[in-house]
Amino acid sequence: MSRAPRRRILARTVVLDRSLEALPLFRLSDSGEEVAISYTADGGGRWRVLPAPGERLPGTFDQDVYVELLRRYHEAEAPADGTLSFTLHDFLRTMGRRVDGRTYEQLRSALNRLQRTALESTNAWFDAAAGARWSGQFTILSTVSIDRRRLTDRDQLPLFSSLTNNEPGDARVTLAPQLRQNLAAGFTITLASARYQQLSSPVARRLYRVLQVARGDAGKTWDVPLERLAEQLPLTQRYPSHLQRVLQPAHEMLLAAGVLRSATIAQIEKTWTVSYQLAD
Repeated sequence: MSRAPRRRILARTVVLDRSLEALPLFRLSDSGEEVAISYTADGGGRWRVLPAPGERLPGTFDQDVYVELLRRYHEAEAPADGTLSFTLHDFLRTMGRRVDGRTYEQLRSALNRLQRTALESTNAWFDAAAGARWSGQFTILSTVSIDRRRLTDRDQLPLFSSLTNNEPGDARVTLAPQLRQNLAAGFTITLASARYQQLSSPVARRLYRVLQVARGDAGKTWDVPLERLAEQLPLTQRYPSHLQRVLQPAHEMLLAAGVLRSATIAQIEKTWTVSYQLAD
Protein backbone atom coordinates (compact mmCIF):
# COMPACT_ATOMS: atom_id res chain seq x y z
CA MET A 1 0.00 0.00 0.00
CA SER A 2 1.56 3.28 -1.13
CA ARG A 3 1.64 6.28 1.15
CA ALA A 4 0.05 9.55 0.15
CA PRO A 5 2.63 12.27 -0.46
CA ARG A 6 3.29 14.45 2.56
CA ARG A 7 1.98 17.94 2.22
CA ARG A 8 4.53 20.64 2.96
CA ILE A 9 3.50 22.86 5.87
CA LEU A 10 4.99 26.32 5.69
CA ALA A 11 6.56 27.70 8.85
CA ARG A 12 4.25 30.31 10.36
CA THR A 13 7.04 32.19 12.09
CA VAL A 14 10.27 33.89 11.05
CA VAL A 15 13.16 33.87 13.51
CA LEU A 16 15.70 36.66 12.99
CA ASP A 17 19.02 37.70 14.53
CA ARG A 18 18.04 40.24 17.16
CA SER A 19 21.35 42.11 17.00
CA LEU A 20 21.16 42.56 13.22
CA GLU A 21 17.52 43.68 13.39
CA ALA A 22 18.48 46.59 15.66
CA LEU A 23 20.77 47.92 12.92
CA PRO A 24 19.78 49.53 9.59
CA LEU A 25 20.44 47.33 6.58
CA PHE A 26 17.90 47.87 3.76
CA ARG A 27 17.02 51.11 2.03
CA LEU A 28 13.26 51.56 2.18
CA SER A 29 13.20 52.45 -1.50
CA ASP A 30 14.73 50.77 -4.54
CA SER A 31 16.62 53.80 -5.82
CA GLY A 32 20.07 53.55 -7.33
CA GLU A 33 21.63 54.88 -4.13
CA GLU A 34 25.20 53.61 -3.75
CA VAL A 35 26.23 55.69 -0.72
CA ALA A 36 27.00 53.58 2.35
CA ILE A 37 24.59 53.51 5.29
CA SER A 38 26.35 54.74 8.44
CA TYR A 39 24.90 54.37 11.93
CA THR A 40 26.13 54.86 15.48
CA ALA A 41 24.80 51.99 17.54
CA ASP A 42 23.66 52.17 21.15
CA GLY A 43 26.82 52.04 23.23
CA GLY A 44 28.88 53.93 20.67
CA GLY A 45 29.73 51.23 18.14
CA ARG A 46 29.83 52.04 14.44
CA TRP A 47 27.87 50.23 11.74
CA ARG A 48 28.15 50.59 7.97
CA VAL A 49 26.41 48.92 5.02
CA LEU A 50 28.72 49.01 2.00
CA PRO A 51 27.42 48.22 -1.51
CA ALA A 52 29.60 46.30 -3.94
CA PRO A 53 31.32 48.52 -6.52
CA GLY A 54 28.82 49.68 -9.15
CA GLU A 55 25.82 48.25 -7.28
CA ARG A 56 23.08 49.87 -5.26
CA LEU A 57 22.32 49.16 -1.64
CA PRO A 58 19.78 46.45 -0.78
CA GLY A 59 16.22 47.79 -0.97
CA THR A 60 12.62 46.84 -0.34
CA PHE A 61 12.53 43.69 -2.45
CA ASP A 62 15.80 42.52 -0.89
CA GLN A 63 14.24 43.02 2.56
CA ASP A 64 11.43 40.62 1.69
CA VAL A 65 13.87 38.08 0.18
CA TYR A 66 15.91 38.19 3.39
CA VAL A 67 12.85 37.54 5.56
CA GLU A 68 11.74 34.65 3.35
CA LEU A 69 15.23 33.10 3.49
CA LEU A 70 15.16 33.19 7.29
CA ARG A 71 11.63 31.73 7.32
CA ARG A 72 12.87 28.82 5.21
CA TYR A 73 15.92 28.39 7.44
CA HIS A 74 13.62 28.06 10.46
CA GLU A 75 11.31 25.73 8.52
CA ALA A 76 14.29 23.52 7.62
CA GLU A 77 15.17 23.31 11.33
CA ALA A 78 18.40 25.30 11.01
CA PRO A 79 20.60 23.05 8.83
CA ALA A 80 24.09 22.82 10.32
CA ASP A 81 25.84 24.03 7.18
CA GLY A 82 23.40 26.93 6.74
CA THR A 83 22.56 25.89 3.18
CA LEU A 84 19.10 26.26 1.63
CA SER A 85 18.00 24.93 -1.77
CA PHE A 86 14.90 26.06 -3.65
CA THR A 87 13.52 26.87 -7.06
CA LEU A 88 13.16 30.54 -7.90
CA HIS A 89 9.57 29.89 -9.00
CA ASP A 90 8.58 28.41 -5.63
CA PHE A 91 10.41 31.14 -3.72
CA LEU A 92 8.53 33.91 -5.54
CA ARG A 93 5.19 32.16 -5.07
CA THR A 94 5.78 31.79 -1.33
CA MET A 95 6.65 35.50 -1.13
CA GLY A 96 3.29 36.25 -2.73
CA ARG A 97 4.91 37.71 -5.85
CA ARG A 98 3.91 37.29 -9.46
CA VAL A 99 6.18 34.91 -11.35
CA ASP A 100 7.40 36.52 -14.55
CA GLY A 101 10.65 37.50 -16.21
CA ARG A 102 10.93 40.71 -14.21
CA THR A 103 10.51 39.15 -10.75
CA TYR A 104 12.75 36.23 -11.69
CA GLU A 105 15.54 38.71 -12.49
CA GLN A 106 14.74 40.75 -9.36
CA LEU A 107 15.17 37.66 -7.20
CA ARG A 108 18.39 36.64 -8.88
CA SER A 109 19.79 40.16 -8.38
CA ALA A 110 18.62 40.31 -4.75
CA LEU A 111 20.31 37.03 -3.82
CA ASN A 112 23.57 38.16 -5.41
CA ARG A 113 23.30 41.56 -3.70
CA LEU A 114 22.84 39.86 -0.30
CA GLN A 115 26.09 38.01 -0.96
CA ARG A 116 28.07 41.05 -2.12
CA THR A 117 26.88 43.81 0.23
CA ALA A 118 29.37 44.13 3.10
CA LEU A 119 28.12 44.69 6.64
CA GLU A 120 30.86 46.34 8.66
CA SER A 121 30.70 46.35 12.45
CA THR A 122 33.01 48.24 14.79
CA ASN A 123 31.73 47.13 18.18
CA ALA A 124 28.15 47.45 16.87
CA TRP A 125 26.92 43.92 16.10
CA PHE A 126 26.52 41.75 19.23
CA ASP A 127 28.01 38.25 19.12
CA ALA A 128 25.73 36.30 21.45
CA ALA A 129 28.01 33.26 21.60
CA ALA A 130 30.95 35.37 22.82
CA GLY A 131 28.74 37.69 24.87
CA ALA A 132 30.48 40.76 23.46
CA ARG A 133 30.27 43.29 20.66
CA TRP A 134 32.18 42.26 17.56
CA SER A 135 34.29 44.06 14.95
CA GLY A 136 34.69 42.82 11.39
CA GLN A 137 32.81 42.36 8.12
CA PHE A 138 30.28 39.79 6.95
CA THR A 139 27.51 39.41 4.38
CA ILE A 140 23.98 38.02 4.75
CA LEU A 141 24.78 35.17 2.36
CA SER A 142 28.25 33.65 2.21
CA THR A 143 27.58 31.71 -1.01
CA VAL A 144 25.00 31.92 -3.82
CA SER A 145 24.66 29.49 -6.73
CA ILE A 146 21.83 29.75 -9.27
CA ASP A 147 21.64 27.10 -12.01
CA ARG A 148 19.48 27.02 -15.09
CA ARG A 149 17.12 24.09 -15.36
CA ARG A 150 18.52 20.99 -17.07
CA LEU A 151 17.65 20.28 -20.69
CA THR A 152 15.40 17.43 -19.55
CA ASP A 153 13.26 19.95 -17.63
CA ARG A 154 12.69 22.30 -20.51
CA ASP A 155 9.49 20.54 -21.56
CA GLN A 156 7.95 22.32 -18.55
CA LEU A 157 8.85 25.80 -19.81
CA PRO A 158 5.69 26.22 -21.94
CA LEU A 159 3.76 26.19 -18.65
CA PHE A 160 5.40 29.55 -17.84
CA SER A 161 4.51 31.69 -20.82
CA SER A 162 5.79 34.84 -19.14
CA LEU A 163 9.27 33.36 -18.73
CA THR A 164 10.19 33.07 -22.40
CA ASN A 165 13.39 35.07 -21.88
CA ASN A 166 14.35 33.76 -18.44
CA GLU A 167 14.20 30.07 -17.61
CA PRO A 168 13.22 29.05 -14.09
CA GLY A 169 16.29 28.19 -12.02
CA ASP A 170 17.46 26.26 -8.98
CA ALA A 171 19.18 28.22 -6.22
CA ARG A 172 21.50 27.08 -3.46
CA VAL A 173 22.53 29.66 -0.86
CA THR A 174 24.36 29.61 2.47
CA LEU A 175 23.55 31.90 5.38
CA ALA A 176 26.51 33.65 6.98
CA PRO A 177 27.89 31.94 10.11
CA GLN A 178 27.51 35.17 12.09
CA LEU A 179 23.72 35.04 11.65
CA ARG A 180 23.55 31.30 12.30
CA GLN A 181 25.46 31.51 15.59
CA ASN A 182 23.16 34.19 17.00
CA LEU A 183 20.11 32.20 15.92
CA ALA A 184 21.58 29.07 17.56
CA ALA A 185 22.29 31.04 20.74
CA GLY A 186 18.66 32.16 20.90
CA PHE A 187 19.48 35.86 20.53
CA THR A 188 16.46 36.35 18.31
CA ILE A 189 13.18 38.05 17.57
CA THR A 190 10.17 36.35 16.03
CA LEU A 191 7.75 37.58 13.36
CA ALA A 192 4.43 36.09 12.34
CA SER A 193 4.93 35.29 8.66
CA ALA A 194 1.32 35.99 7.66
CA ARG A 195 1.31 39.26 9.57
CA TYR A 196 4.51 40.39 7.88
CA GLN A 197 3.06 39.67 4.42
CA GLN A 198 -0.16 41.43 5.38
CA LEU A 199 1.77 44.70 5.71
CA SER A 200 1.91 46.22 2.23
CA SER A 201 4.28 49.06 3.12
CA PRO A 202 8.07 48.44 3.23
CA VAL A 203 8.26 50.98 6.07
CA ALA A 204 5.63 49.07 8.06
CA ARG A 205 7.48 45.79 7.49
CA ARG A 206 10.76 47.27 8.69
CA LEU A 207 9.07 48.97 11.65
CA TYR A 208 7.46 45.65 12.64
CA ARG A 209 10.95 44.13 12.89
CA VAL A 210 12.30 47.06 14.94
CA LEU A 211 9.30 46.93 17.28
CA GLN A 212 9.99 43.26 17.97
CA VAL A 213 13.53 44.24 19.05
CA ALA A 214 12.05 46.94 21.28
CA ARG A 215 9.63 44.41 22.77
CA GLY A 216 12.61 42.35 23.98
CA ASP A 217 14.53 45.37 25.24
CA ALA A 218 11.87 47.70 26.62
CA GLY A 219 8.72 45.60 27.03
CA LYS A 220 5.35 46.89 25.86
CA THR A 221 6.20 50.60 25.99
CA TRP A 222 8.87 52.17 23.82
CA ASP A 223 9.69 55.86 23.59
CA VAL A 224 12.24 56.80 20.93
CA PRO A 225 13.36 60.17 19.54
CA LEU A 226 11.92 60.62 16.05
CA GLU A 227 15.34 61.46 14.61
CA ARG A 228 16.84 58.31 16.14
CA LEU A 229 14.06 56.12 14.76
CA ALA A 230 14.63 57.60 11.29
CA GLU A 231 18.30 56.60 11.48
CA GLN A 232 17.49 53.09 12.68
CA LEU A 233 14.96 52.25 9.98
CA PRO A 234 16.58 54.10 8.01
CA LEU A 235 14.52 56.90 6.44
CA THR A 236 15.99 59.55 4.17
CA GLN A 237 13.56 62.28 5.30
CA ARG A 238 14.87 64.56 8.04
CA TYR A 239 12.18 67.17 8.81
CA PRO A 240 9.73 66.05 11.54
CA SER A 241 6.70 66.88 9.37
CA HIS A 242 8.07 64.76 6.50
CA LEU A 243 8.89 61.87 8.82
CA GLN A 244 5.40 61.95 10.30
CA ARG A 245 3.87 61.73 6.82
CA VAL A 246 5.99 58.66 6.04
CA LEU A 247 5.33 56.95 9.37
CA GLN A 248 1.57 57.58 9.62
CA PRO A 249 0.49 54.96 7.02
CA ALA A 250 2.89 52.43 8.57
CA HIS A 251 1.44 53.11 12.03
CA GLU A 252 -2.10 52.63 10.71
CA MET A 253 -1.16 49.27 9.18
CA LEU A 254 0.52 48.07 12.37
CA LEU A 255 -2.47 49.14 14.46
CA ALA A 256 -4.85 47.31 12.11
CA ALA A 257 -2.60 44.21 12.15
CA GLY A 258 -2.61 44.09 15.96
CA VAL A 259 1.10 44.80 16.39
CA LEU A 260 0.48 48.15 18.11
CA ARG A 261 -2.05 49.43 20.61
CA SER A 262 -1.11 53.04 19.99
CA ALA A 263 1.48 55.22 18.28
CA THR A 264 1.85 58.93 19.03
CA ILE A 265 4.35 61.53 17.91
CA ALA A 266 4.75 64.61 20.09
CA GLN A 267 7.25 67.37 20.69
CA ILE A 268 8.65 67.31 24.22
CA GLU A 269 10.60 70.51 24.77
CA LYS A 270 12.83 70.59 21.65
CA THR A 271 12.77 66.85 20.88
CA TRP A 272 10.17 65.08 18.76
CA THR A 273 9.45 61.69 20.32
CA VAL A 274 7.53 58.62 19.12
CA SER A 275 5.70 56.69 21.85
CA TYR A 276 4.61 53.14 21.11
CA GLN A 277 2.33 50.86 23.10
CA LEU A 278 2.88 47.34 21.80
CA ALA A 279 0.07 44.81 21.66
CA ASP A 280 0.32 41.46 23.42
